[in-house]
Parts: sequence; structure tokens; C-alpha cells
Amino acid sequence: MKNRLSILVAIFCCLTTHAQEDLSLDYYLPQNVTYNPNIPTPKEVIGHEVGEWHVTHDKLSFYMQTLAKSTNRFTLEDRGTTFEGRPLLLLTVTAPENHSNLENIRKEHLALTNGQTGASTIENMPIVVYQGFSIHGNEPSGSNAALAYAYYLAAAQGLEIDAILKNTIILLDPSFNPDGLQRFAYWANIHKSQNLNPDGNEREYHEVWPGGRTNHYWFDMNRDWLPVQLPESRARIASFHKWMPNILTDHHEMGTNSTFFFQPGEPTRVHPLTPKINQELTKEIGTYHAKALDKIGSLYYSEENYDDYYYGKGSTFPDVNGSIGILFEQGSSRGHIQESENGVLTFPFTIRNQFTTALSTVAAANGMRTKILNYQQKYYQDLAQEATKEKSNAYIFGDEKDAAKAWHLAEILERQQIKFHELKEDAKINGKSYKKGSAYVVPLNQKNPRLIHAMFEKRTTFTDSLFYDVSAWTFPLAFNLDYEKVTSLNNAGNAVTALEPIAGKVSGQSNYAYLFSWNNYYAPKALNQITQQGLRAKVAKSPFTVEGNNYDYGTIMIPVQGQVMDSKELFAFLQTVAKESMLDITAVGTGSTVGIDLGSNDFDPIKKQKVALLVGNGVRSYDAGEIWHLFDTRYQMKITKIDTDYFNRVDLSSYTDLIIPSGYGSNILDKNGAEKIKEWVKDGGTVIGYRNVAQWFNKNGFLDLEMLKDTTLKAKNIPFDKRSDFYGAQVTGGAIFEANLDLTHPIGYGYKNDKISLFRNTNIYLKPEKNSFDNPIQYTTNPLQSGYISEENEALIKGSVPFKVKGLGSGKVILFTDNTNFRAFWYGTNKLMMNAIFFGPSM
Repeated sequence: MKNRLSILVAIFCCLTTHAQEDLSLDYYLPQNVTYNPNIPTPKEVIGHEVGEWHVTHDKLSFYMQTLAKSTNRFTLEDRGTTFEGRPLLLLTVTAPENHSNLENIRKEHLALTNGQTGASTIENMPIVVYQGFSIHGNEPSGSNAALAYAYYLAAAQGLEIDAILKNTIILLDPSFNPDGLQRFAYWANIHKSQNLNPDGNEREYHEVWPGGRTNHYWFDMNRDWLPVQLPESRARIASFHKWMPNILTDHHEMGTNSTFFFQPGEPTRVHPLTPKINQELTKEIGTYHAKALDKIGSLYYSEENYDDYYYGKGSTFPDVNGSIGILFEQGSSRGHIQESENGVLTFPFTIRNQFTTALSTVAAANGMRTKILNYQQKYYQDLAQEATKEKSNAYIFGDEKDAAKAWHLAEILERQQIKFHELKEDAKINGKSYKKGSAYVVPLNQKNPRLIHAMFEKRTTFTDSLFYDVSAWTFPLAFNLDYEKVTSLNNAGNAVTALEPIAGKVSGQSNYAYLFSWNNYYAPKALNQITQQGLRAKVAKSPFTVEGNNYDYGTIMIPVQGQVMDSKELFAFLQTVAKESMLDITAVGTGSTVGIDLGSNDFDPIKKQKVALLVGNGVRSYDAGEIWHLFDTRYQMKITKIDTDYFNRVDLSSYTDLIIPSGYGSNILDKNGAEKIKEWVKDGGTVIGYRNVAQWFNKNGFLDLEMLKDTTLKAKNIPFDKRSDFYGAQVTGGAIFEANLDLTHPIGYGYKNDKISLFRNTNIYLKPEKNSFDNPIQYTTNPLQSGYISEENEALIKGSVPFKVKGLGSGKVILFTDNTNFRAFWYGTNKLMMNAIFFGPSM
């Protein structure tokens, strides 16, 4: 029987290989449709048929540019570039007569969101559909389908396409993730054999680290729709707000043994701010997908597995903006052809499903056009009523000692087109101080108060205990800012119409010393610039007052004498540093203070840092990418990425710090690697581990950790088919917790409050040390601030510690159980890592 099956598979593979050799656009395109012969096909432009090879982004871009020159149905917009310099293209597709009146159509459409359009206008108004492909680069069937889909929109002829183009503005984003798509296409194409091999063990289907899913800095960009920290996200969010589309589709892939999924997802996993009718319309749109997939014989499913909760995903972000987001998930061939539970899965087959549902989307948009347009109008009419009820309500946020963090949150609000005001004057609210220039006021009486609530609210009760992504993302907590919901706009100053950068400065030239506070977000950037120039700097381990100004723990002092620059050169250099780091540097003329004098031994010298980051097999690429991005783009600090494959051959002696991100399992490095790091630490190095590196540290004798676990968990009255839900409820997928912070400990330098909000997505709970001063960060007795945690894990986290530091020889071992750099928008805890880097020897 086994031999017979092998023969059948071999025959099928031969037939499939032959079929791919005969592959043509007819495999994808609707039949009984004529096509304009003057429109070039993909093969005529890029040199191969759709699905024959994985399209590289340069070819994809070239084809879209060629089409835009070949038809008056298209206009092409270049919205900027990725980190690697690839264009972020957007095609606007509609009837030629609409193109000639496009700006008026856009303004009339936006009027729907301002309650200015009547039913008679809606009857004749085009619907706007944003169709985006392959935000995960190694889920390439979407972007490859965009080739065939763009050709169809440009070349198809007849009454059906004419009606679609007349009644629809299609915003076609052929690649949400150009850098990731390019990386994966290279991988798949260099491993393609002439005789396609579906064996799942074939190297083609096993990418090397970090894989093609992510962008240049290894971010999952489908989590960045709300924080908008990446250039690709900023381009598409600007396009979204420019048009406020009625439908946005997001084409993905999933496991090879899966079929095809379209939303709606799990009914109980929808964010409460999303209206019920949104899901009803999503379900009705789904009938069009079902009909189209039935026609070509493709298996599919809906209302399972996936949710509509986190508004930072492409299929959910539209839902809080009066649009309808739709997720498509296609079982992935992960290359050109692969065996699966549903038969041999070919790359062209995956492309055809994506192409088919792209067409069914515009069919649904046209069939439900007035219904969906009316929904968008009604959504904003309801919001207007909600905003009126919130007439005098607002959120105020800021940090009196750090204007930069508050500025960056305001920057996100600006990108999301949320209105906000300057703080009129210094204020104290509920015991918290807000300083003009370092705080903002966000009135709720504006266009979309739900979006504001989604960003600012704390939520700890849920109808479901399972989450596809995080359960909390409260932005002021992520930025570690003070914030309040207030019932008066008395503190609101001028509306901010254009957010101006913060201007740093040096108070004057000194012949004695310069001081700057460590509270500013960009203080580490400034200190790095100073030490990299060979200048001497010291950190204050106690507070002091000099020339009428108070300085806290962590203040940085740069003496003037004995430097590699003379006093004039030093002053000029520090002016540049202050400007680039958006902070104030104060010149002082005396070392005599109230408190520690500037010559005190309570000032520790700061070394010039040389930091290494462990990457490669065994390391979680997301975590490593977040650290790389933080160093490279925020602090402009060089960081050396050392791969696990050659780590044992590297001489560590020149490095001051080694960061080990979270990994997979407890064997991130072998025993030789562990011993190598130990000896380096004993010689004075600082090793910093994250999350499940705790187990690796424990196993290899770096730290002696006592981990807290629940030994009483048992399933009672849980049927077999619910067992995964039972265990899933114990997952802490992403929630926010409050911890006490010792501001006198070097890990707490630069923080204003003795409480800090930490993002946690692990169940690693550590027992505190016996001495209180050895627990500078410790969860409170009621730590949950926002998000979901099971009762069992909530009992464990109370009073546990997320941070450990221990001396080993002349060096330090530092552990964080939480991610201090989560998704590039957790600004509030970035400084914890910088404190470990710069002040580790003082701990």
C-alpha cells in the first residue's frame, strides 16, 4: 500500500511539474472575458509567468509602473521607501472618468465621515476598497496574485469590469512588505529545482534565520497599524486616512496543511468598541468569497481560529475607523510545491485563491455598495453623538521631566489624525504634575473618540480568555507617562496643527563642567555620542543641587578639564549633541553643591560602550530586531550582531556588553558558548538576558533562580474538544502590569515615578531576593493594569520580580523576564536596557 501511494504521489508530481511548465494567465483569469491586447501581461514585462517563479519586489514594482503607463485606469503613487530603499507603491484604480474627478470624489467620500452627505449622494457615490498584499514577506501568494489582479483590472473588457471601475475606487497596495518579499523570493528561487520537489524536508521549505516574514529590522508589520513606528506603516496609514476606505483586505498565508480562511473570525473575540453590524457586514461579504471559491473547487473556512480584537492588525484597525477589515489566510506552499494533508499544494494554486478573493471582494463591494456606504456614514453619525456626550472630557498625558516621550506619543496621535492641544500652563491633577511643553490634552469631542479610547483605555474584563495577539496596548502606560481622564478642557491650550521637534540647547559655555538629566528619552544617545568621542563622563549616584538647580540620581556630568577637546571645542560639540538628542545641557561654574560635590566619589565613570547582540538560530528574531532597531535608529549606537553559528569563534574581549534576546528552548548556545560567556563576564563584561534566557542562565550557572509555578492546575469538567482552550487560557499573550521601581538603584535612573508599567508576554515568575535593595523592580500586590491574565498566573505574579542582577567575577549578569522594547512603541521601558548598558558596573 505504501509503495502504491508513493507511485501515485510521484505520478501526481510529474503531472504537476508538467502543468506548471504549461502555466498561463488563463489559470487565474475569469473565462468568457476579453482582454485588451495593448496591455502587457506580467510575463511580457518580468520574463516569467505568474507563479512560475516567486516575483521579486523589483520586478513587481516594474510591472506596476509599466501598467500605470499603459492604461488610463491606473495612477501610480510612490509614497516613500522602506529601510532598504524599496519604493512603497500604491495604485489607484478606477474608471477614466473618475480619475478626471478624483479629488472631488475623495472629498465627497470623506464627507461621509463628517456627517455631510445625504442618501441621494450615496446612491451615486463610488465605494472605496483598499486591497493590500503580503505584509509578511514569506507569505508571497498575495503579492504574486497582485500581478495577475493588476493585469485583470487594466486589461479586462466588458460591462462587468466597466461597472466595477465606475462604482469603485480601488487602492491597490501590491506589497505591504517589500524588504521581506524580496528576501523570501530570493530564498525560494535559489532553491527551485527543474523537477519540482514537494517533499517537506526539502531545504526550499526551511528558510534560514530570520526568514522572510519580517521587514528589514525583523518586525512583524501586521502589528504596527496603530503604533505606526515603521516607514511602511506610515505610508499605508497616511493613505488610509487620506481616503477612509470602506473595505480593507489583508492577504496572508498560514500552515501548509490548512485550506483558506476568510473573516469573520471567532464571534466571541471581537473588540467591544467594534459595532455588531460590522461583523454582520463582514459575514455577508464572506458569502461572495464562498461563492467564488466554490466555483473553482477550493476548500475554505470562516468564524474559527482568528479574532478581531487587537486594533494594531490590518484586518482589525479598519473596524475602529468605520471601515470593514477582512483577513484572508491561504495555506502556504512555502515555496513552489509541497505535500499537504489536502494533496500536493502548488504555488500557482495558492495564488489563484488569493486572486479569486481579490475579485470577490470588489464584487461584494459593488453588490453591497450603498449598504456599506450607509454603514460608514451611520458609524460616524453615532460617533458624533458619542463625542457630544464627551463634550468636556479629555485625556491629559505627559512627563514633566521628559518632553521627548510625550512628544513621540503626540506624534502617533498626529499620524492617526487625532486632534490634541498643548497644555495651557503647568498643572497638578490627582497628585500628578504636568508641565507646559511636556504634556498634551486630547479632547474626546472630535471625529473618532472610539479610536482615542482604544489607545488610552485600560481593560481587564473579557468575554473570552483566548487572544490571537496581545490583550492590552494602553499607550500612556507603554510610554510610562502620567495620564488622566479629565472632565474639563480648562487645561487645553492652543490646538497643535503641526508638531514641531523639541529644540535641545546648551545653557552657555563653561570652563568647569556640564550637566544633563538622565530623565530625557534621548539621554543615552547623548551619552553615547560623548563617550564615543573619547570624552570623560560620570554618572551621579546621589542627588544634589548646584547653582539653584536640582539634579537627580543618574545625572550625567562632563568635566571640562582634562578632555581631548579644549573648552571651546567641547562647547561646540555639546551644542550639536543637545540639538540632535533634543535635551538641555547646563553649564556650571562650580563643583560646590548641596549634596554630593562634582568631585565626589559618588560619581562613577562611564565607559565607552561596545555592545554585541546575539542573533541567529535559537534566538527569537522579533526580539533581536527590536533591540537592533532601538540601537540603530533611535540612539544611533553601533551594535555588533554575532550569529550563534560562529559565536564560539568570536573574541569577546573588546566588548563591554553582550545582549541575549529571548530564544527558543533552553539551548540558545551550547555548553562551550556558556563557558565562554562566563569567563568573559568574570573579566568584567556585562551579559544581559531577556525572557526565557532565564532558564538558560539558571541551567548554566549564571544565576540561581527560584521560579514560581502553579502546581494545582487541573482540568475539571473540561471536554476533550475544549482542552486546547483550557491550556490557552493560561497563556499570557500580552498584558500590562505595574511594578515598584527603586529610583536610587542604577536600573531606575532617569525615571520620575516609583511605579513603572511593564509589558509581559511570558509566564516566567521569579521569587524575590531576601534583601529589599536587591529587588529594585518588583510587581505590586495588585499588578494588572490592562489586559488578560488567568487567575492562577495572577496569583503568581503578585510580588514576584521581573529583574535580577548578580556579580560574577569582575562583571555582571542581568536578567529581564519582560520585553522592554516591545514592537518599537514601548518607549517607557527602553531606558531600562540603556541603564543596564551604561550603569551595569555600578549595580
